[in-house]
Amino acid sequence: MSQPKILKGIMTVGFWTLLSRVLGMAREVLIFALIGAGPVLDAFIAAFRLPNMFRRFFAEGAFNAAFVPMFSKRLEADDRPGEFASQAMGGLATVLLILTGVAMIFMPALVWATAEGFVGNERFDLSVDYGRVMFPYILLISMAALLSGALNASGRFAMAAAAPVFLNILIILALIAAYVLNYDAIWFLVWTVPLAGAVQLGLVWYAAHKAGLNITLARPRWNADMRNLVVVALPAALANGVMQINLLVGQQVSSQFPNAVSWLYGADRLYQLPLGVVGIAVGIVLLPDLSRRLQARDDVGAKAAFSRAGEITFALTIPSAVALCVIPLPLVSALYEHGSTGRSDAEAMALATAIYGLGLPAFVLQKLLQPLYFAREDTRSPFRFAVVSMVINAVFAIGLMPVFGWYAPAIATTVSAWAMILLLAIGARKFGDVARFDNRMKSRLVRVIIASLMMGACLWALQWMFASYVTTTFLRVAFGLGLVGVGSVCFGVFGQLVGAIKISELKSTIRRG
Repeated sequence: MSQPKILKGIMTVGFWTLLSRVLGMAREVLIFALIGAGPVLDAFIAAFRLPNMFRRFFAEGAFNAAFVPMFSKRLEADDRPGEFASQAMGGLATVLLILTGVAMIFMPALVWATAEGFVGNERFDLSVDYGRVMFPYILLISMAALLSGALNASGRFAMAAAAPVFLNILIILALIAAYVLNYDAIWFLVWTVPLAGAVQLGLVWYAAHKAGLNITLARPRWNADMRNLVVVALPAALANGVMQINLLVGQQVSSQFPNAVSWLYGADRLYQLPLGVVGIAVGIVLLPDLSRRLQARDDVGAKAAFSRAGEITFALTIPSAVALCVIPLPLVSALYEHGSTGRSDAEAMALATAIYGLGLPAFVLQKLLQPLYFAREDTRSPFRFAVVSMVINAVFAIGLMPVFGWYAPAIATTVSAWAMILLLAIGARKFGDVARFDNRMKSRLVRVIIASLMMGACLWALQWMFASYVTTTFLRVAFGLGLVGVGSVCFGVFGQLVGAIKISELKSTIRRG
């Protein structure tokens, strides 16, 4: 993949991820409006996190880190890539079928282990009921993740990035149907999750076969290929498991406080919008490209790819982080303060959003730095770093709970994310010049920070002048959207003035791609 194609790939993935995140925000708006922060939503969030937690542990962890580089090399050398992928899918499906059966039986124990604060009130039984319906989602979405990884490795990013859009579309339709029919929205929401998983799997499977990737559900065999995959994948899966433990620690703490699980979830979904668009898109495109360049010993090309991805990452992430910290309440109010969600809920979510915003650059940087390790099939180092980060997260979340209460997990998440970045950056020194940004990237970073701070000052001034006049639902939405628009324009203008953004250069790169 040539350097310009990296930008084209990022834009493809970014477009579909942006659409997915926008629809995801529409989904959350409906959820908070129809259900609202409270025991029912707390229970749904805890139950929905169970399959997603194991999905990231098995699928996104093991296969983004191990399967993609290994499949990329076989694809490049035409060394039975379809057979390898089919064996991997068969083994993954077998493990997940067993896991799903065990989880369905022991769902009360899983809920207790992940949200102990629910015990003794209605949230516990609701979480168990919801979890048994939604847990099979892990099997469907994990196989879809494997197929998506194969598509990404072959340079076909569109369908793999588009498939998650259908989860949000189906949930939105289900919630609208519940509202129109005057039925309980929560059960429409719960049953739509496994249905959406089946639709996503069907789409990427069709796309893989249409692309000539002959991947089937083969009978699993324990051979040299699978042993190598497990050896490389296990530390990566454990590293992602450590990250999920961070989430569980936060949920355990927040479950001790009424509505806190819902508040942190709402804030998390807001900061995930820029994180998803930038971090995931760059990570998905950068990993297979780095793998191919390092396999070809193209260190110069690998450094250029790393630096250009860094430019795009920072130009989109830093202004987003500043906005989340400066105007969290107008953003949260525009999105969530409707129907069953009131002002006090919005204020709580705004506080958590600002805290997460401080960590947004760190969350995205992880997506940029980890491929340096994964492309060399070094998954052990990120695992060790993740363990240290997990300990830091647990210490801060539990230790700060008596002082800060329900939002201690947000502080802990941000602190541990920056600790992870420090460890990844120090560890990457062993990779030499490939793992260092070039001078152009360093210059752009300073200019992006300056432009972002100038934008933040404008947003703060506008909020201070006009916030008291925002008294109706329409004005809240208009004010929030207006600030986003003004912020985008301000960053564009200031970015041009200080040289953080080169429009002519960007157009030229897109034209060449």
